[in-house]
Amino acid sequence: MKQIIGAAPTAASAQVRLVAVGDESAGQRLDNFLIRVLKGVPKTHVYRIIRSGEVRVNKGRAAADTRVQEGDVVRLPPVRVSDAAAEKLEKPAPPREFPIVYEDDHLLAIDKPAGVAVHGGSGVSFGVIEQLRQARPQAKMLELVHRLDRETSGILLVAKKRSALTRLQDQFRERETGKTYLALVPGAWPAGNKVIDLPLHKYLQADGERRVKVVAKDDPDGMRSITLVKVQALLPLPLARQGRSELASTASLLEVTIKTGRTHQIRVHLASQGHAILGDDKYGDFELNKSLQKLGLKRMFLHAWRLQFDHPASGERIALQAPLPPELQKFIAHARVPTPPP
Repeated sequence: MKQIIGAAPTAASAQVRLVAVGDESAGQRLDNFLIRVLKGVPKTHVYRIIRSGEVRVNKGRAAADTRVQEGDVVRLPPVRVSDAAAEKLEKPAPPREFPIVYEDDHLLAIDKPAGVAVHGGSGVSFGVIEQLRQARPQAKMLELVHRLDRETSGILLVAKKRSALTRLQDQFRERETGKTYLALVPGAWPAGNKVIDLPLHKYLQADGERRVKVVAKDDPDGMRSITLVKVQALLPLPLARQGRSELASTASLLEVTIKTGRTHQIRVHLASQGHAILGDDKYGDFELNKSLQKLGLKRMFLHAWRLQFDHPASGERIALQAPLPPELQKFIAHARVPTPPP
């Protein structure tokens, strides 16, 4: 039985489906294709049915990173979505436009605010991409090129053509892009610590929450991860000195460039050096963050500041920059101490 891509089946109608890949999905990774087709199905389950071989492409087994092509037939096993989830899926995301950093016929670069997920899933009904699609119903295609953590603000690329998506994703995969973030950490960052080259391992906690940790260089589960750090400025933290260490009286505003794009890479690498990002509720200092909330820092101080890439059509090198959002500018506006020369 062959079906066109549609809503995920409910608990009452779960069945095997054969889905034909259209031109709008050509070149997409199988896992990303399934996440979009099986709306409302948890990502963990999507990866489980791929690993088990229940998903077939042209009657053969396929890996998560297999790229589907126009005309491929994908077999989907019965997957169930609760009635509550199905009801939620029927409600479209509210349309929303975001501040535009760059736009042409091939791609869109927006300045994503903190607190907004890039896509729905994992307990989030919708994200940036679903809201953009609702705001631009005339758009033939809008697809995320890459991702940012929900609490990270800054430049996010969206492809408007399949050719742009594949070429840009190839650049990210081959490390041909330049990605620099601004992060504020407690303490004076050591002048000599300019490169962090430590493997990272992604794992799930007992409650199912995703976490990442630094592992030994010979750990078979470790993924090599490289982060470059440059101090842009030293700032005072306006905290009461009583009971506070010197670490909490000074902060370093860092320019952080990632050479690899691992999950939570910047957050875990900086925390591993004893300088967790201020406001980070996963890897940071809970008590310090609580104190800073009273002073106006109510989010993680991590911002995707600069992005460089080759234009997918012209090949021209594009350099984009998004300034710190107002809430972060306000937090550091009280004082700036120039970084001393090395």
